[in-house]
Amino acid sequence: MEQKIEKATVMAANDLISYAEGGIVSKEFIHSKAGSITLFAFDAGQKLSEHTAPYDALVQVIDGEAEIMIAGRLYHPKAGQMLIIPQNALHAVNAAQRFKMMLTMIRG
Repeated sequence: MEQKIEKATVMAANDLISYAEGGIVSKEFIHSKAGSITLFAFDAGQKLSEHTAPYDALVQVIDGEAEIMIAGRLYHPKAGQMLIIPQNALHAVNAAQRFKMMLTMIRG
C-alpha cells in the first residue's frame, strides 16, 4: 500500500510511488492555479509521445535513468539529477529502463 502524502512530514519521494508492470503510474500531490508537482513511475518500454507545455517543467529523476528528447536532442538524466524542459519545447519521455521522476510545473 502506498504511503499517503502528508504535509509537514519528511518523506522519501522514491517510496511514495511504486512501479506497475507494463505501465506508467502518476501521483499528483500538489495542484493549484500556480502549478503542480507530480511523481511518475515508468516501467521499462513505456513512454510519453512528443508534446509541448506552455510553461517550464523541472524533471528530477529519483530512481533509474530517463531518456528525454527536447527539441531533437536526447538527454539521459539519472537518479539525483534534474533537467528543465523549456516552455513550449517539443519533448518526449522514454523509459529504456524503469525509472521514477518528480515533475514540477509552475505556471508563469
